[in-house]
Amino acid sequence: MTHQLSQQDARRIALRAQLLTAERPTDLMDLVRHLTLLPTEPTAPIATSYDLLCWSRLGSAYDPGELETAVEDQRLVHYLGFYRPVEDLPLHRAEAPYWPGRGTLKPWVHEVADWFAANEECRQDILSTLRAEGPLPATRLPDTCQRTWGSSGWTNNKNVQQMLWFMLQRDEVAVVSSTGREKLWDLAERVYGHAPLPDPDEALAERDRRRLRALGIARPTGPADRAEPTYVREAGEPAVIEGVRGTWRVDPSLLEGLEEFEGRTAVLSPFDRLVMDRKRLDAVFGFDYLLEMYKPREQRVWGYYALPILYGDRLVGKLDATAEREEGVLRVDAVHEDEPFTPAMTHAVDAEIEDLAGWLGVEVLRMDSPAGR
Repeated sequence: MTHQLSQQDARRIALRAQLLTAERPTDLMDLVRHLTLLPTEPTAPIATSYDLLCWSRLGSAYDPGELETAVEDQRLVHYLGFYRPVEDLPLHRAEAPYWPGRGTLKPWVHEVADWFAANEECRQDILSTLRAEGPLPATRLPDTCQRTWGSSGWTNNKNVQQMLWFMLQRDEVAVVSSTGREKLWDLAERVYGHAPLPDPDEALAERDRRRLRALGIARPTGPADRAEPTYVREAGEPAVIEGVRGTWRVDPSLLEGLEEFEGRTAVLSPFDRLVMDRKRLDAVFGFDYLLEMYKPREQRVWGYYALPILYGDRLVGKLDATAEREEGVLRVDAVHEDEPFTPAMTHAVDAEIEDLAGWLGVEVLRMDSPAGR
């Protein structure tokens, strides 16, 4: 059976899955285990992406120190660009023995493998250095690559970073800790031990099931992404969304009682799991959003680090704000309304901004329209 969903149904399923309903979760580790990951992007005009994500679910009771402790204790491990529960790592590492991949590989994958093989000396030098001196940051590791990594993006000439990325996927190195933008690397065997890995096909299917549980509704196929795909293959059950082209997969456990959905107001990180997949965001929520911190100032519409605003079961605007900690204020430059806010919406959004400032330990400074609020 293919489930027939309204757009409101689809939104509510996604919000239930992301724990963004009126009933808040209460435990940090339970939250991360359910979501399966936290983003590790360290940019923090207000707070880091991972702290904002946790605060938006747990509320002002969330203590960032608790997350730091979980990382230090390695209950959460930095793997393929995300913090993940350590008990989930075997599911992700199951692909490591088959690097650069199984089945038919695209030409660019073969090019990566050729680059890696051509720089075997650098790989061995990194392993030797870590064995003798690790854990170490990437800046302390030798760059003895014979072939330079070429890219049109920020990774151009970043030989050691690229070598570590591929060695991570091969289970040769691991991130033992990360503070801000700097990670400490060590031999994978020191971090993961030597426990056997699960069957890769079984692990793949289980990752899909857990991803769908965290997303609620997702496409069955999508662009390849070793770190964290947006699609779920055959997990869940088939569904269509009224007015949206194509088929979806839905977690059937989230289908009951959608008419009784009780939402809330929240401001979200630009790297929040709810909004990371921009195509899904547009299809399910009809929300026009782009993170503009990479744009020149004069080309920005919503602001450097605008936060999506959730109201009930809809995304209704963006908050352009910055935490000026030395001045002790959360400076609000604009609340961009995708549609004119009702008085109730304005009150709820203003209250959430006050809650954010209270959690940060600062006062709200309105620069947008203080006389009208």
